[in-house]
Amino acid sequence: MNVEYTLGLISFLTSFVAAVIGFGGGMLLIAILPVFLSPGLIIPVHGITQLASNSSRLLFSFTHVRWTLLPRFLAGSLAGALVFGYFLSNIPIRYLPVAIGSYILLTLWSRRFSSLAGKYENYYVIGFIQTGLGLVVGSAGPLSLSLLTKKLKTKDEIIATSSMFLTISHFAKIPVYSAIATGLTSALGITTAMVIGSILGSFAGTRARLQVSNDTVLGVIKILLTLLSLHMISRALPFPWS
Repeated sequence: MNVEYTLGLISFLTSFVAAVIGFGGGMLLIAILPVFLSPGLIIPVHGITQLASNSSRLLFSFTHVRWTLLPRFLAGSLAGALVFGYFLSNIPIRYLPVAIGSYILLTLWSRRFSSLAGKYENYYVIGFIQTGLGLVVGSAGPLSLSLLTKKLKTKDEIIATSSMFLTISHFAKIPVYSAIATGLTSALGITTAMVIGSILGSFAGTRARLQVSNDTVLGVIKILLTLLSLHMISRALPFPWS
């Protein structure tokens, strides 16, 4: 029971963070779960919790979602899930974080690269990459968030639309989770507590975000995306000090 309460509280806090700044909660959560769960339960429990977190954040920000972007992202996501799912065992993933991190850094800080990428960057491609890579590396959510930060003007539209994209990407994982979650019934109480905590965190975080200035949240998103990108690159490359 203590583990259920603890993980429920942790899910609340990580979901709160994601609702305020748009991302980061899932990465925090998956870093903590190995302390409490066996390796076989980490992926399915994390996936179910993140699906609840993102879909509830979507519902609580429903009026701010840019629904016109849905068809393009969904089409790309379906293609990405099929292609990456088919070649899942043969995809080299060691240096994917370097590519993702470098791309985000360049689009955020290089006007020339951002202008060049903008000619080819679109929601079909982002949907394909984010959902496809999500099956391999867990989450590539910062990809769509970096694009939305450039294309949309308000923090609420950016985070609400990103929630929609992430919900689609997590739904694509359901077949995978169904195949590996044979021991999930033993963690039903923990999973339930975490789902409840994540939904409450989404609600509280959305309310908090609406009270914060647009420029403040956008500035935080840009800084955190930069730090996340540098972290991904440093983890993947064999630096002497790593």
